[in-house]
Amino acid sequence: MPTPEPVPHPPNTPLARAERFVWLTARVLEQRLFAHHFLEGGADPVERALDAYRNEDGGYGHALEPDLRGPVSQPLHTAHALHVLDAVGRCGGTRVEHVCDYLTSVSTADGALPVILPAQRGYPTAPFVPVVDDPAGELLATGPVVGLLHRNNVWHAWLFRATDFCWQAVESLEHSHPYEIRAAVTFLDSVPDRPRAQAAADRLGRLVRDRRLAALDPDDLGAYPVAPDYAPGEHHFPHDYARTPRSLARAWFTDEEMSRSLDHLTAEQQEDGGWPVRWRQWAPAPALEARPMVTVDALRTLTAYGRATG
Repeated sequence: MPTPEPVPHPPNTPLARAERFVWLTARVLEQRLFAHHFLEGGADPVERALDAYRNEDGGYGHALEPDLRGPVSQPLHTAHALHVLDAVGRCGGTRVEHVCDYLTSVSTADGALPVILPAQRGYPTAPFVPVVDDPAGELLATGPVVGLLHRNNVWHAWLFRATDFCWQAVESLEHSHPYEIRAAVTFLDSVPDRPRAQAAADRLGRLVRDRRLAALDPDDLGAYPVAPDYAPGEHHFPHDYARTPRSLARAWFTDEEMSRSLDHLTAEQQEDGGWPVRWRQWAPAPALEARPMVTVDALRTLTAYGRATG
């Protein structure tokens, strides 16, 4: 497929500024994703760029998730790959069957995925992702993968036990943190049992509000605690949980709260056109590689809510 022709945008729109930032700083994968979402680019170039991160075991590595360096396959890399495939409508077929075979090979006894496997030891890794010898399965790693596979009507033997694990983990949550809640939302937004998902989401929404896990007033961030071990100022906002209006998490917030959240997201665009990385930055390359990812996600969220970007 030929390279898409540039689509002219007024020079000072958020989209035009973000486009310059992406061409200036992004990896080929994020450049292709930006072109797909905003410049009428095809899905094939995105898939070809993603192939550079795929390993023979069916998993993905090579710092696809920037905070894990090195070549080895990891569940977080593979979850990121599924997110990319879902974004371009290619989350299915033989490629995803091989991914599910990989997931089967690295799952714990209860059918869940660890956040990180011991094979990462020896490669540069973010200090907030500790490498241990016998990692447990976690909702943080399993929920997004199961949710994306259900969303794309993928059926594989691995999904049955993994889905059961996610249900048990979601329905027993009493104390949590924003990234785990977001993983639960990705699961609940697509799991087939919709009445059960709605009930679980309603309970999680009450937990988020009771524990002040969402910053509802961006002008008064001091009123909202930052989760333990998060970076200073690493707040999460309504739009972080409800990435689209169709998410079950959208019902957790009033129209006014969501509007303030989206206003804040718009205002976060920086002078260079990109959005900031809010989590802890531990090395220059991961921070540089993550910002275009965050930028594409911000534009997609604003677009999903009908906010003008250019």
